[in-house]
This record gives sequence, C-alpha cells and structure tokens, in this order.
Amino acid sequence: MQKHIVLTCSISILFICTLIVFFATEISYNTIESTSIWVRNNFGYFYLYLGFGCVLFLLSIAISPFGKIKLGTPDSKPEYSLWAWVAMLYSAGMGSGILLRAVQEPVFMQQHPPYASTLDSEILALEFTFYQWGVTAWAFYGFFAMIVGYTLFVKHKKVNVSATIEDYVPSRTIKNGVDVVTIITTVFGLIAAIGLGTTQIKGGLTHVFQKPFGLITIVLLCIAVSCVACYSAWQGVNKGIKLFSKLNIIVTFLILCFVCIHSNILDILNSFLKSTYYYVLDFIPMSLALGEYNPGLSFLTGWTFYYWAFWLAWSPFTGIFIARISKGRTLRQLLFGVLLIPSLGTFFWFSAFGTSAFQLIASWKDYNNEFGNVFSSIFIFFQHYPYAMVLNITTLFLLFSFLVTSIDSAVFVLSMFTDQGAKHPSKKHRIIWSGFILLTTLALVLLGNVKPDVDVLDAVQKLLIITSLPFAIIIPFMSVIFLIDLIKNK
Repeated sequence: MQKHIVLTCSISILFICTLIVFFATEISYNTIESTSIWVRNNFGYFYLYLGFGCVLFLLSIAISPFGKIKLGTPDSKPEYSLWAWVAMLYSAGMGSGILLRAVQEPVFMQQHPPYASTLDSEILALEFTFYQWGVTAWAFYGFFAMIVGYTLFVKHKKVNVSATIEDYVPSRTIKNGVDVVTIITTVFGLIAAIGLGTTQIKGGLTHVFQKPFGLITIVLLCIAVSCVACYSAWQGVNKGIKLFSKLNIIVTFLILCFVCIHSNILDILNSFLKSTYYYVLDFIPMSLALGEYNPGLSFLTGWTFYYWAFWLAWSPFTGIFIARISKGRTLRQLLFGVLLIPSLGTFFWFSAFGTSAFQLIASWKDYNNEFGNVFSSIFIFFQHYPYAMVLNITTLFLLFSFLVTSIDSAVFVLSMFTDQGAKHPSKKHRIIWSGFILLTTLALVLLGNVKPDVDVLDAVQKLLIITSLPFAIIIPFMSVIFLIDLIKNK
C-alpha cells in the first residue's frame, strides 16, 4: 500500500470527483464556474507577472555560467537528435491546439482588437496571438523541464515534482501531496484535450461528409485514440512516442507548405517578420499589461489569464516529459531550444493561416463570422483551396495523431510518477493510466449527453484554471531552491 500510495490516492480522488460530478452535476458546474472566475479575477495579474518572471528567469539562467551545466555527466551526449527532440517536445506541448486555433484566433483578434493601436489590425492580431502562444507558454514548460532535468540527471533523484523540493521539505505527506495534485491536474488536462480533440474531429467529419455524427462517433473516437496512445506508451519513448511525434511534425509541415504555396508567400513572410518584430518590441508592456497595452480585465480574463492558467496546468507533465528526453543537453541548449524553436515555428504557422484568412475575408467584402466556430474554422478555411477533401482528411488524421502524442507522453509521465519516479515505468502502470483516462473521459462525455444543459467539457477546462493555482504559487519557491542548489554545487 505504501509503495503505491500516490497511485491509490490519485485514482481514489479522481473517482470520488467523478461520482460527485455525476450525481451533483449542476451544483458542481456552478461551483467550478464561480471558483474559476474567482481565481482568474484575483490571481489573473499574478499569473501575468509570473509568466513574465519565468521568461526572465530562464533567460538569465541560459546566458549565465550556469547555462553550461550539462544534464548528465560531462561526457554525456544528447540521447535524441535535435529533430527528434523538437518533434517530441512540440507534439507534447502544443499538439492539436495549433489546428484548433489556426484560423479562428487570428481572425477573432483582427475582428476584436485587444487594444487600440497604430498597427494594422492584421499585424496586431498576429502579434497578440504570438504573445498567447509564444515564449511565455514555453517558459512555463521550460521551467519545470529545467528543474526536473537538473534534479533527475545532475542530482540523480527520481522523476517527479516532489523530488525537486525534497531536500528542503522533508515531510512525506507534503511531497506525496505535490505529486497527487500534479497527477490530478494532468488527468483533467488530458480529459479536456481528448474532449476538445474528439469534438473537433467530429465537427470535421460532419463538415467533410455533410452528415451529422453524434455521441457514438465521439465514444468510438475516444476509444480509438486511447488504444493507440496506450500502444505508443507501451512501446516507450524510443519506439512509440518518438515515431508518432516525427510523423506529426512531417504532416504538419506538409500542410503548412501547401497553404504557403497556394497563398501569397511574400505577404505571409512580411506578416511573420513584422508581427515577430513588434512582438519582441512590445513584449514587456504586453506581458505586464501596461498602459495602452492593457486590454482590460474582461478581455484578459477570457483569453490571456485563461491561457496562462492552462499552460500552467499542463506545465508539470509537459516539462517532466521534456526533461526526460533532454539528457545530454546543457541547460542553455535546453532553455533556448524550448523557448525559441517551437515559438518561431508556431509564429510562422499562425502567420500562414492568419494572413491567408485575412485575405479571404477581404475578398468577401462581408464577413459573417464564418471562422467563428473553433471546431470547424480550419475546415471552412480549406474549402477555398484546391484538394480541399484531401486537406480536410489529412487534418482529421493529424488531429487524431496529435491527440495520441499528447496522451501517450502524459501516460508515460503519470506512470513514472506512480511507479516511484522510475525513468522506465512498468508497463502495468501504463495500462492502468491508459484505461483509467479512457473510462473517465467516457464517463464525462456520456454525462454531457445525458445532461446537455450543462457543458461538462467546459467545466473540466475551467477546473484546470483552479488546479493550476498551486503550481503558480509553488513556482517562486521552486526558483529559490533551484538557485540555492546551483550556487551550492557551483
């Protein structure tokens, strides 16, 4: 029992929460709704400042002499090539989100500018989209990747969040509590990701085949995604997760190239360079919501605060996975790689889709919110390109595959947590977590169908905002401990 206390406690709490939601759905939903708004209203600006602080902290470590510290022995070589490493960290960290928001978010920002600006509305829209998907998001991931990677490969401790503080917090109860909260947050994040992803796939199927797909389709998709993710996690990092991650990046790159070839590539490049320039120029005032760069509490609450809470909620498991695959790299290579490479790739992705969507809207002369639905916007966008059916089917495949890589990496990390921090967790734990996540997801999907007046998926997403708060509070504490360790071991 003591050996598996984290696994037992985590599953018990998740099971009880599921029962409470099932039997007291409306009360649970209203409680989650009000609490998430309270968190965003009272801690939203703290999240904002914390994100900016994380960026500064990571850049300071990267450019300092501490950046030369290698994750491993001095003669350790990177376990994975740069290409495989970037593919895995990007697939785990962003995944289907870039498909979900590729068109919808830039267009929304163009139609509803976050604040008054002398910039063209298209450049401002891309700049603010970059801000919400860029360096700050990856700084949250990079923070945990750096600290856990150092703890794992330099201090030779176990793979879990509690190992980063155990030298200063001897209480077993507190350490187990940190790991249990991490697991619960990760599971809710996965449920939200599976629900969102399968809903978008269902919306895409409905759009492509012009016939309604209902509950049975979502259930079958959940089962299919979970089974493939279980197989990938079963195979491990080298055989399963790496293979699917590389496939994702290749297909994503091909779609991106197709859009660029059939759009005005010069306009896309111009938008990318201009928006990136202004993003760098305005990064500090945007990050602190200073003066004219403050969109107001309502806008920030609906967008930036929500994103920051979401990135925070995903950061422990994503950061731990990145740490797990970063052996042999220096802290400088890890941090610059995590902060810059995926950010620039994301910027160009949004530039291509956003600029092309802006041009479509300009040619219509009358925009009727065609790209307003987050689940169908990219499929409607592809209607205006040759080989639309091929593009849509490829996108459906990519949505499925990105879901697989988000789930398999999370299952692998969850298994490491509950298998006493093992770098190579037992396959029994991988099967347990794959099965439990599937059952929990199906329960919430079915609940949403039984009680359609309550948006259960929306509630799970908002729950992430609540569960991310402990990590927001613990980050400054972890930063101090990490600096003390670096100075002591210099």
